[in-house]
Amino acid sequence: MSLDVKNAIESGKTALGIEFGSTRIKAVLIGENNEPIASGSYDWENSYVNNIWTYSLEDIWKGLQDSYQKMANDVKQQYGVTLKTVGSIGFSAMMHGYMAFDKDGELLVPFRTWRNNITEQASTKLTEVFNYNIPQRWSIAHLYQVILNQEEHIADISFQTTLAGYIHWKLTGEKVLGVGEASGVFPIDLETKNYNQTMIGQFNDLVAPNNLPWKLEDILPKVLLAGENAGVLTEEGAKLLDVTGELQAGIPLCPPEGDAGTGMVATNSIAKRTGNVSAGTSAFAMVVLEKDLSKVHPEIDLVTTPTGNLVAMAHSNNCSSDLNAWVGLFDEFAKAVGMNVDANELYGTLFKQALQGDPDGGGLLSYGYLSGEHMTHFEEGRPLFVRSSESNFNLSNFMRVHLFTAFGAMKIGMDILLKEEEVKLDQILGHGGLFKTEGVGQGFLAAALNVPVSVMETAGEGGAWGIALLASYMANKENNETLEDYLNQKVFAGQQGKTMSPDPKDVEGFEQFMERYKKGLAIERAAVDNLK
Repeated sequence: MSLDVKNAIESGKTALGIEFGSTRIKAVLIGENNEPIASGSYDWENSYVNNIWTYSLEDIWKGLQDSYQKMANDVKQQYGVTLKTVGSIGFSAMMHGYMAFDKDGELLVPFRTWRNNITEQASTKLTEVFNYNIPQRWSIAHLYQVILNQEEHIADISFQTTLAGYIHWKLTGEKVLGVGEASGVFPIDLETKNYNQTMIGQFNDLVAPNNLPWKLEDILPKVLLAGENAGVLTEEGAKLLDVTGELQAGIPLCPPEGDAGTGMVATNSIAKRTGNVSAGTSAFAMVVLEKDLSKVHPEIDLVTTPTGNLVAMAHSNNCSSDLNAWVGLFDEFAKAVGMNVDANELYGTLFKQALQGDPDGGGLLSYGYLSGEHMTHFEEGRPLFVRSSESNFNLSNFMRVHLFTAFGAMKIGMDILLKEEEVKLDQILGHGGLFKTEGVGQGFLAAALNVPVSVMETAGEGGAWGIALLASYMANKENNETLEDYLNQKVFAGQQGKTMSPDPKDVEGFEQFMERYKKGLAIERAAVDNLK
């Protein structure tokens, strides 16, 4: 096996994906069978500087070079080969945010990440003008807010892009974005798979009184679809990526994508009527739509797959953090009575206990709002656990309710899609920490959405693998082979996954819990307003 892999590495029959997540930059090299053969990662954190969440350019390049070097060292250690070339490369990163450059390619203001909620005025106005939901974190909301603020640099803008687009530009010279990433910059026309030209005109008219020396279409990156060639690694780019100078120039790159798109690819959820739910610190569901929604919903983001199909996203800021804190409390108790319990065993025991609870959680209620929750209109959070004197307070119901509430805010968004908009879903694929204990989080998600939920063995591979697959698809697709066919036949064929159908009793119990959850939001509001 390793001899085959060694030959593939030496002959460049590989693909490299590098993804910039919010806490980790990860590089994954895949072989001819699209499975990971080497990896490297770099941990990093955003900084809060002058009321802006940001990452410095120095950190961006240090993290890229470090993760690449660790991956190259992994290749050397495992296969005895110095990495000099790969078949194709792809970059992905956290979507949205604001990176604006002048005509000399200099960054005009520090990178403003998706995490900044500083564009409410712009977001509200653009949503109204376009009749299309423009969330605060979108790049166009940042740009318009900069204009509303009359910031000094606006006349000097020559190019605006995202983090993934910036890395790609510096390594190839190409100012491009994959359509999925571009869909978080500006709305996409589903017919042309390009920016919506009507809305571009509306934006230009809106900012015309400012007499800016540029038009919006002049400063945005070009939009490309999955499978299209997005340039090659330049000599300068090769030195930026590999500081040892071993990596050769000329390697083709696929379009840079966002972390939402790479998550869809890594879970094989890009076909219509499919979706995926990522459940960890936050929870978000992405559903590939068959048609437009009937109206604008502020709770629902609309983006696209890397192939340009419409995706509805229901995103909640809070999922498992408060649940983890309660498990930590049980861990402290175990230690206090002289027991050392393995973390996996502790989680497994407590999660399985939830299966014994009453269908609705026994009348208990909790909110895991460590931070604000836009889905339910909270600018700050207060984690709460509440019960009435009549409720059935025991360990099973306590754990059940904390698992239910982890999906609570996201379910409000999903109910808009599934009940109000009558979106059809054949299955959802779950990935993330909440699904590690077999059959618990998966079963509760199936109950929350009333849809079969599958968990794949590869669901933990993540977005760096997803962008490596997109690079592989660009380099290895045959004739008119679609990305969907490529994933089904060459990546996920024969993969084992476990599917759980919703239990009608649990579905009804979850609905009862949600009635309580919605009524109890007044308690959360009182806590936010009165507990500082």
